[in-house]
Amino acid sequence: MSAELLSILVLAVLFVVGTTRSVNMGALAFAAAFGVGTLAAGLDADGIFAGFPGDLFVVLVGVTYFFAIARANGTTDWLVHAGIRLVRGRIALIPWVMFTVTGVLTAIGAVSPAAVAIVAPLAMGFAARYGIKPLLMGALVVHGAQAGGFSPISIYGSTVNGILEREGLPGSPVALFLASLFANLAIAALLFVALGGLRLRGRDLGDEGPTEGGGGSGGAGGTGGTVTGTRTTPDADLLRLTLARIATLLGLVALVVAVLVFDLDAGLTAITLAVLLAVIWPDDSKAAVAHITWPTVLLICGMLTYVAVLQEMGTIDWAGEHVGSIGIPLLAALLFCYIGAVVSAFASSVGIIGALIPLAVPFLEQGEIGVVGMVAALSVSATVVDVSPFSTNGALVLAAAEDTDRDRFFRQLMLYGGAVTAAAPLVLWLALVVPGL
Repeated sequence: MSAELLSILVLAVLFVVGTTRSVNMGALAFAAAFGVGTLAAGLDADGIFAGFPGDLFVVLVGVTYFFAIARANGTTDWLVHAGIRLVRGRIALIPWVMFTVTGVLTAIGAVSPAAVAIVAPLAMGFAARYGIKPLLMGALVVHGAQAGGFSPISIYGSTVNGILEREGLPGSPVALFLASLFANLAIAALLFVALGGLRLRGRDLGDEGPTEGGGGSGGAGGTGGTVTGTRTTPDADLLRLTLARIATLLGLVALVVAVLVFDLDAGLTAITLAVLLAVIWPDDSKAAVAHITWPTVLLICGMLTYVAVLQEMGTIDWAGEHVGSIGIPLLAALLFCYIGAVVSAFASSVGIIGALIPLAVPFLEQGEIGVVGMVAALSVSATVVDVSPFSTNGALVLAAAEDTDRDRFFRQLMLYGGAVTAAAPLVLWLALVVPGL
């Protein structure tokens, strides 16, 4: 058995053990990275640790720390009610507002995980308080980010169009953008209907309190409101802007500006702002460190370290080369889309796009498959799966979930991510590749 095939089988075992036994899958993945990396790939400890996602570790810790402080001093409660007033109480619009905001951020150039890191904590706060299913809200945030992710000025769009130009292949930036926009919009609409979004219509949402699936208090520093009959009137303290809340809101604005305008790291910026708030208001932030989602950090960092070992030992290239040698062009195109989807569910989407499109160039140069349709199908397949809890965006949504059973939410994200990974490449292949676009 080749080392590459062995590494894939070990990955399958991780899923089986992690889902049937009460063991953190990230811890299993670290053990697998050590075993496979040492025995099959000949890596030493430094080689294995080279794949540890230090940047994502800081993003997860920094963002959840900052928003734990914001929750403790009541800022997130204040934002939730401000947002409800903004949409005139129509709670059915809130997931779509989050979808649109995240999409606009990525379309104008924000890195997808940075946009999700900014929006997800606010969106999941809305979901917890107003009875929106966490999976619905979290998935719409991620799909919103990917809907705008391939605009001509976005990170993804610039990467793909630059590769095509460098390789001398024809491309269509507008077609690529529209393919991602409509694919994610369609998935979001189906999910909205399937998870009860239509049932959110007709409620008087301006002051309605928590319902099934939502949280109660919303944080140590905020209050849920005073119940009168079946309605909830926010307490005066909840609507009051204290000095700590004003400083936290300014910190949120600073985070957005730092990431989108000055291209600073979202994790380092968030943890710096959190430390400043903690120094000035230590009582509010005393328990915030405990609310950093350490099990999620272990899970994601462990899995990504193992995937990095797979990339280092050439498993991804090995799979791509074998697919490219298949004599049936349409079948090879479908398999390329599935490789992009499966690998991207565990790794950097832009990294996978940057690796797979060059691997597919000899295949595309044969002229038997339309370049525009194939590139669009491959690109969207590799990004639409970012709802997986093992991807950066899915991990951020999982970490931001409030007042919910995170183990249950993790399983929901994993099942939904698996469903998207299984179905999306086939649908995109049928819609974009088979017609010969």
